[in-house]
Amino acid sequence: MRQDAFLSFFRQRPELKAKVRHLLGSVGYDTTDWVRVVMYQRSFDFIRQLGPDKLDALEISAGPIWQREFQFKSFTGTQYPGFDICAGVLERKFDLIIADQVFEHLTHPLEAARNVLAMLKPGGYAIISTPFLLRVHNSPIDCSRWTETGLSLLLEQAGFQTAEIKTGSWGNRACLKANLTKWRKRGFFGSLRNEPDFPVMVWAFARKPTAADWSAG
Repeated sequence: MRQDAFLSFFRQRPELKAKVRHLLGSVGYDTTDWVRVVMYQRSFDFIRQLGPDKLDALEISAGPIWQREFQFKSFTGTQYPGFDICAGVLERKFDLIIADQVFEHLTHPLEAARNVLAMLKPGGYAIISTPFLLRVHNSPIDCSRWTETGLSLLLEQAGFQTAEIKTGSWGNRACLKANLTKWRKRGFFGSLRNEPDFPVMVWAFARKPTAADWSAG
């Protein structure tokens, strides 16, 4: 209860939270969730290669992380239950769609992946990240886990081409144990060594083919 009250205090004061995060970062303390550090590194590098200022971006169940990191050409954020990615699509098309820690909570992830594909412009990309070896966390429910292979197969079933799906994963036993009871920040000493048999986080970058891709195939 004490920890929940502490977190609630800062959530209600975003400017103070930003100042504290900056102060901690200046002394080398990483306030990023340990399980997400490498995923963010890989994903941010990927977006920088695309040129974020050229992208119309959509984030499903949007949070502050991606908006804070990039100045997109445009950014749209949705929230559940106002928008249910399993049940429908927005009329607008996007260059980039982000679903960060969303798919494990979905009742119909295959339908959601199909809807993501439908909302992408030709040549657009989806970034989907989801935990694997991580405790159940209902928000409001917790339904699924995928390995890299499983996440790739899900996207293939949704209509993405196999050759246009790139997956990654990261984890180690120290991070796994640290997150059994609490959501741990990386802090000063959280190891980023990867132990492939203990993935705590899995992600995929998937591209929607263009008309030229189809004709070339």
